[in-house]
Order: sequence, then C-alpha cells, then structure tokens
Amino acid sequence: MTYGERQTDRRLERAILELLERRGPSATICPSDAARAVYEGDDDGWRALMEPARRAARRLVAAGEVDITQGGRPVDPAQARGPIRIRRAR
Repeated sequence: MTYGERQTDRRLERAILELLERRGPSATICPSDAARAVYEGDDDGWRALMEPARRAARRLVAAGEVDITQGGRPVDPAQARGPIRIRRAR
C-alpha cells in the first residue's frame, strides 16, 4: 500500500466519523457520502473511492466505532452483499 493510499484510507475513516457526528444519533450514511466528501474533483471520480470507503467502514466496525447495516439491521461486514449503510456503533 502506498503512502497516498494510506492517506486516502485515513481521510475516508475521518469523513465517515465526521459525517455521522453531524447527523442525529440514529442516522446512517452511505459509503458514497464519504467517497464524495474525500474526492477533490467535480466529476464522478468519487466512484473509484467506493470500495476504499467500504473498506474504511469495515475497519471502523472492527474498531467498534460504527455498524454496517442492511435493511436497518447490523450485518457482518464480511457477509454484506449489495448496498450498505453505516451508523454509529450502538
């Protein structure tokens, strides 16, 4: 992993936590919200950050900071397929 990739990973983790902090305690965000917050262009290049954003969310789950949900229920990040939401850990 390059220095730039590590920096992007950290920025995505911070973006997830900051976005959740600005919302209500039970609010959720989509990984795309973090990808868009970190991406510096004004085109759809943020899409390339979707998988890194999902990985950042999984690291935050492992750290006990957030939950990944599907259908409003927490799911095991390793088992999640398809769209996910991220919320503060409960």
